[in-house]
Amino acid sequence: MEILLAIGIAMFAGLFLTRLFVKFNLPDVTCYLIAGVLVGPLVLGRLGIPGLGLHSFEFVEDMSLISDVALGFIAFSIGNEFRLSSLKRIGRQATVIAIVQALAACLLVDAVLLGLHLILGDKLPISTCLLLGAIATATAPAATMMVVNQYKAKGPLTDILLPIVALDDAVGLIVFAVSNGVAKALISGEINTISILVNPLIEIVLSLGLGAILGWVFSKVETFFNSRSKRLALAITFVVISAGFSKMHFILDGGVKIGFSSLLVCMMCGTIFCNLCDFSDGIMEKTERWTGPIYVLFFVISGAELDLRVFADFAVVGIGVAYILSRSAGKIFGASVSAKFMKCQESIQKYLGITLLPQAGVALGMSVTVAAEFGAEGALVRNIVLFAVLIYELVGPIMTKMALTAAGDIQHKTQEERRQNMVARNTAAKD
Repeated sequence: MEILLAIGIAMFAGLFLTRLFVKFNLPDVTCYLIAGVLVGPLVLGRLGIPGLGLHSFEFVEDMSLISDVALGFIAFSIGNEFRLSSLKRIGRQATVIAIVQALAACLLVDAVLLGLHLILGDKLPISTCLLLGAIATATAPAATMMVVNQYKAKGPLTDILLPIVALDDAVGLIVFAVSNGVAKALISGEINTISILVNPLIEIVLSLGLGAILGWVFSKVETFFNSRSKRLALAITFVVISAGFSKMHFILDGGVKIGFSSLLVCMMCGTIFCNLCDFSDGIMEKTERWTGPIYVLFFVISGAELDLRVFADFAVVGIGVAYILSRSAGKIFGASVSAKFMKCQESIQKYLGITLLPQAGVALGMSVTVAAEFGAEGALVRNIVLFAVLIYELVGPIMTKMALTAAGDIQHKTQEERRQNMVARNTAAKD
């Protein structure tokens, strides 16, 4: 009863805040995150009343299954953007920009934090600087997708943004694995080629391969069903199966790890399916409608995970501010320069970098890995990332919306247009 009541209150709080803050014109995802903080362990949950709020961070962590499924659907939806027709048009541009902006963020964060290392000394070890630089590459696909979906963003910037967000995670995984291996080498004095190069490549290749197989099977099985509800159920089934398979991992002799990235597996599943299935558009549209409540709960839980106590440590705040500013500058500069080099439209050159600022799930996952492997140094990285995620997730969606609006991808409708759309929807519902 306690879990169900807590979930119900969490969802209600998220939905209620979207109405409460409607005059401020905030993106829904920002309202959900604020609601998560309010019902989380440090506010409402602190009262300790069973079912009223999320009473502890351990309790929030126990809901990770919901987060896994939600991220699976988000990655699956992003995979739908990799249609051959659009890849022929923007594939090369998206690939180059994704790599350049991620590396620019990583290198600038490394440079700034290494400069701070010269001032702070052992309070900010070199290995910590390298790890934070690698984590800086990651962008949150969930927040970006929510803003795009909420405002029905369409245009050149949106078209290239979603593939870049997806490719960004693949680049981030490689950079993080390399930096993680180098950081361990600096601490132990031994260079491990397997952890630096072999394991990340294995994870990416196997994830894409598994996703491709599941997407192909999905496209074949789907043809046996004609009912819209059953096709929708099958789509949900394959996303859950993809997320489940992604949890498998094995360690072989010599330290070789066989593992999968949930984001890459689900993304590839969606990519293969949408390119092989003739009626994938209709299925994806219905899937997005079904996932609405899951996304609400996912972002409220994400907000509850944000630990405001990190503000009590001035060292964390100081390093966190340096991390946020340098990462933001790297993303914006890298995206602008590479977009100009690839001869993208002026709106893409000006606003793409801003839309890549949100950071959450992937970065938090990397920080958890670091915290488990680097002891006290890992705890410092975890707190800095928590601080950055708190800022990015609250401000990032707002800036993404502003950038998409300035680029012309979000069109504000007049009151008459809204009324006409409402009449059209009601008419369609009756039919």
